[in-house]
Amino acid sequence: MNVFLILAFLFFIGSVGGWVLELFYRRIISKGKWINPGFLVGPYLPLYGFGLCVFYLFSQIPINGILLVIIMMLTVTLIEYIAGLIFIKGMGVKLWDYSNEWGNIDGLICPLYTLLWGVLAAIYYYLINPYIVDSLHWLENNLAFSFVIGFFFGVIVIDTVYSTQLIVKIRKFTKDKNLIVKYEELKASIFDQAAKTKQKYSFIFTIKNNVKDIEEQLKAYKNTQLKRTKKLKSSINLFIRDKVKPKSRKKTKKEEVVKEQ
Repeated sequence: MNVFLILAFLFFIGSVGGWVLELFYRRIISKGKWINPGFLVGPYLPLYGFGLCVFYLFSQIPINGILLVIIMMLTVTLIEYIAGLIFIKGMGVKLWDYSNEWGNIDGLICPLYTLLWGVLAAIYYYLINPYIVDSLHWLENNLAFSFVIGFFFGVIVIDTVYSTQLIVKIRKFTKDKNLIVKYEELKASIFDQAAKTKQKYSFIFTIKNNVKDIEEQLKAYKNTQLKRTKKLKSSINLFIRDKVKPKSRKKTKKEEVVKEQ
């Protein structure tokens, strides 16, 4: 069967499956909210599509399984880092943020999430790969499904154009203000704002397309960020006042006693 069709099929499965995984991760573990994950508005995450293609291609190499899983893990982590840099440097948007995680690099990758990629790679290699091979045999006998794959890629192209236009409009707002928008936090901010004002919240089209609405959403997001920064500074000042300064005063008193002696 054509290699391009195989990779297109795997990209389709990985993108949709990854979107479902991230959706429930945000709802149950991360945000506690139903937030549409990713840069695109549709139910797919290309990063996972590329990830599944990487897993499949490397699984064909006849080497030690553990070494193979490590190579898969590092390769997908590299793809994640490059993708994150492209959006930050080119568009001023941070699609994910690991800044609070230990050992992170530019807030785009970190040991914890690299390890999670490793877990996914191991699950794929030892459990899922045989089913993927079976699905490819099914595709070979049902080539009509290739029209569905073609339609899927057509939708992704349209979605990419639409979502890129949104990013360009966001970039215009943030460029003069030296602000990097964290996409996930922006969506969460819009969710919270809609809940407070009892406005209708759009799960798919979370970020509005017209300039005026985008500016309003970004202003609300910026105000939220400023409040968080002030709260953090206040907490740090209280900590310094209550914990650090009393210790320094005690040291000073001890030094005075020593001098008197």
